[in-house]
Amino acid sequence: MSYAEDVSRHRRLAVLRHLADVPEYVSNASILQDVLNRLGLPVSYDALQTELHWLREQSFVEFDPDTPFLVVTATRRGVDIAKGLATHPGVQRPRPRR
Repeated sequence: MSYAEDVSRHRRLAVLRHLADVPEYVSNASILQDVLNRLGLPVSYDALQTELHWLREQSFVEFDPDTPFLVVTATRRGVDIAKGLATHPGVQRPRPRR
């Protein structure tokens, strides 16, 4: 696996973990970009949209792609991935928090 693929897997997990931790499991793309940047996973807005569309294709998140401002909601499956209750090869498996 390449470095770029590893970074994508970590970004996807970070997005899902953030959504799993916020009220209503909802955040907007701008906040998600800030979260990733603070976690040392810098991402352009275009690259973030690519990751969000990938997560949507896997049914881990939902959003309306036709709106000018993306509001992203985690699905049950996405929350299960974030918590380590399910796995997917395209998302880094979470490590124990302790």
